Amino acid sequence: MKNILVPIGTSANSVKTLQYAIDFASSFGSKLYIMQAFTLINKAGNIANIEDIVAKSTTDQLEGILSKVDKKGVSVTKAAYNGDVLDGVKAVDNQYGIDLIILEPKTIDIREEVYLGQTSGSIVKKTNIPTLIVPEGNTFKPYKTGLVAFKSGIVKRDAILDPLVLLKDKFKLNLNLLLVKTPSYTAEDLEINPTLEKLSNGLQTTENTTTFEGVLEHFQENQPDILIVFRRKRGFFTKLWEKNIILKREFRCSIPLLVLSVKK
Repeated sequence: MKNILVPIGTSANSVKTLQYAIDFASSFGSKLYIMQAFTLINKAGNIANIEDIVAKSTTDQLEGILSKVDKKGVSVTKAAYNGDVLDGVKAVDNQYGIDLIILEPKTIDIREEVYLGQTSGSIVKKTNIPTLIVPEGNTFKPYKTGLVAFKSGIVKRDAILDPLVLLKDKFKLNLNLLLVKTPSYTAEDLEINPTLEKLSNGLQTTENTTTFEGVLEHFQENQPDILIVFRRKRGFFTKLWEKNIILKREFRCSIPLLVLSVKK
């Protein structure tokens, strides 16, 4: 986990999210990259260096946010991107090779009923980078217990599990597996990937309509510090992934949520 990216939005919680990311990065000796996107529409008559001016203003805003946190010796690189946030994330990834994205659930949507806003939802849905979603009110502390929820034990590439291996090694994380048998399950889905099984401290099996319902049923019993799910076509949020905005009435999580994925 060498390089961590934090997309910075306009939320008042940005400083706390950045501090969480710095504290997390400090535990792993990671480098941190913070990025804010801006949109510049070129029109006739614009002065030649307008993009440079706006980029500098954006970088200054990032510096202002950075001045409000304790950097704890973590290397932080600022980036201003002209264009869509998602394109900016991909550009930073192409340049530096990002191992993890840390973001807050909503970035620019102020509606209280929203869990994942348009921007954060798009990043989670449309990238192949592991993403740690940190709800407001969380301060970083080493995770002691994690719950891995899934409806298929198939993991095609063990590299998908690398973040779990790192968390397990660093924090001696107690990982509990929750296999949710949904109506569409197959016998193959019940076979747990050997690496995932080796990482775990125990396996529970439950029958529910969706993985999310299984999590709701067993959340209090496990009382995890972090919830881990998979980003895949038949994984968690199967229906919710169809749109970028996710409402709190559809999904609510007050603890950090790690969405696992792997670069192609």
